[in-house]
Amino acid sequence: MEVTLQGGTGKATVESPAKILADNGAMTAVIVWSSPNYDKMVVGGVEYLPVPRAGNSTFEIPVSALDVDIPIQAETTAMSEPHMIDYTLHFDSSTLK
Repeated sequence: MEVTLQGGTGKATVESPAKILADNGAMTAVIVWSSPNYDKMVVGGVEYLPVPRAGNSTFEIPVSALDVDIPIQAETTAMSEPHMIDYTLHFDSSTLK
């Protein structure tokens, strides 16, 4: 499913389309960042750590709704000290396969 990322400095991106997993009516998205320097995501007040994988930071996060902006935070370690950055993710249901 196509996903768009907004916020931050505009330098970061996520892979799109994103893989969507469905289990008993709950959706999970596999989010792959454009950098290996993300070590935490916060979605709906819940903290998620990256899944073990070589390459760029990868997370499995719940998708609460489609076709709306979902506020998230992601912590990057690319700067001198870790920083939490505010973003939104938008999952486009018209691209669901």
